[in-house]
Amino acid sequence: MVALIAIGITLLLALLLARPTGLYLAQAFSAERTGLDKWFGPLEKLFYRLGGIREENQSWQKYAAAALLSNGVMIALVYLVFRTQGYLPLNPSGNENMEPTLALNTAISFMTNTNLQHYSGESGLSYFAQMIGIVFMMFAAPGTALAVVMAFVRGLAGRPMGNFFVDLTRSITRVLLPIAFIAALVFVALGVPQTLEPSAVAQTLDGGEQHIARGPMASFLSIKELGNNGGGFMGVNSAHPFENPGALSNLIQILLMMLLCTSLPFTYGNMVGNAKQGRILFVSMAMLFVIMLGISLTAEQAGNPALSELGVRTDQGSMEGKELRFGVAQSSLYSVVTTATETGAVNTMHDTLTPVAGLVTIANMMLNTIFGGVGAGFMNVLMYAMIAVFLSGLMVGRTPEFLGKKMEGKEMKLIALTMLIPPFLILFPTAIALVAYPDTVSNPGFHGLTQAMYEYTSSASNNGSGFEGLGDNTPFWNISTGIVMYIGRYFSIVTLLAVAGSLAAKKAVPETIGTFRTDTGQFAIVFLGSVLIVGALTFFPALVLGPIAEQLTLKP
Repeated sequence: MVALIAIGITLLLALLLARPTGLYLAQAFSAERTGLDKWFGPLEKLFYRLGGIREENQSWQKYAAAALLSNGVMIALVYLVFRTQGYLPLNPSGNENMEPTLALNTAISFMTNTNLQHYSGESGLSYFAQMIGIVFMMFAAPGTALAVVMAFVRGLAGRPMGNFFVDLTRSITRVLLPIAFIAALVFVALGVPQTLEPSAVAQTLDGGEQHIARGPMASFLSIKELGNNGGGFMGVNSAHPFENPGALSNLIQILLMMLLCTSLPFTYGNMVGNAKQGRILFVSMAMLFVIMLGISLTAEQAGNPALSELGVRTDQGSMEGKELRFGVAQSSLYSVVTTATETGAVNTMHDTLTPVAGLVTIANMMLNTIFGGVGAGFMNVLMYAMIAVFLSGLMVGRTPEFLGKKMEGKEMKLIALTMLIPPFLILFPTAIALVAYPDTVSNPGFHGLTQAMYEYTSSASNNGSGFEGLGDNTPFWNISTGIVMYIGRYFSIVTLLAVAGSLAAKKAVPETIGTFRTDTGQFAIVFLGSVLIVGALTFFPALVLGPIAEQLTLKP
């Protein structure tokens, strides 16, 4: 009961923060002058002058090109840092240069907001590479996503799409940097290390030496969670006591993960002039979240029947892979939050979850609409909203309308193409990996299929968490997941910006008695049905062969 009360308090705090944060985001990215310009304007204009940025609106094509080209340059620069870290300063542990395919995978991973790690943070990167490479991308990647979703919403509302470089600058100066700075100070107060000193050396009881890794973790941790990045300074991520010392730090990390993505529906409602529609989307996603959390908690609390049959007591639930300071409830909550928000941080090893709880984590990523990550995930939510409107229009024989604009063949073809990419990026590489490289999968049978499918699902949805158990630091896994991450990130950005650009160019049509309103409970039902039918059924056969089959094979 205490554990459930703690979960309830956590979710209540997230709920209380969502709306004011959403309204702040709408103001921060407003094209009109606001009170925020007084505080942030001088610094931003300095950046504009240094970068030669002109504050003029871009077409969707120029906006998308600016996002892709700038992100591509950042990937190249950080790749060079990883490849030369052995010669660069702030390398007290003497870490060597990263292997080429691993460096490419890591650069793509963090720039796409995925943070998939085929290396162990404390031993794979120097302090310089962590701060100049990783933390830099932890700001740039969510900043890019926030900028793009604002342009997307402006286009849907029939307004100019804005300027990518202006939006990127605002996302960092007005949102990410201030919140991350304050959160970092809080984490330092809670005991998270923030130092450039080399590893501490301790004498063991038997007279030996133990090297205890440390570093600038607090500043890393704050943007890791706030930006839905998820990559760990330590190899075991937030299961490590340095990254997550206790219950309070765990609570703050969950709130940071949920902060921006839960606020975006309210930002959307404000920007399109229909606050009720934003609330409908928020409530719909919250319902899916609660359902997934309930399934996970029930499965984990029931324990593993195979262990119960051996006489192992499971009164506290399935404690395999859990940290005692968090227990089953907080570990389950964290696993659902990190996959629903596309963050990828972990405080328990997902490979040790019960099959049903593991199914919840992978389903969250496949749907990529249960709040979703910063920006890009909410674009998927709006895509499903447009699909719901389209299906409703087909049922009544009307041309579907979304925000007063007719959705016609061009828009629906782009949306259909966007829908087809994730299954291709997940299922096709999984099949190749299982057939061509079975020796890299540590578990045979159903669990091994889930391991490989989880890796590509995490890559395609830009989550970054791992089921582990894979020998994934190989050229095949590094290159294949790198390609999946890149396409999974940027393909949908381009196609959905094209949808927004197309709708923005259309004239608004007056609302009539036959218009399907998108701010009603009826729309919420159709929206949820679209997510579950169109999204979930796409992957159902693969899930049957993985976690569902594994659950059925456990002895009662």
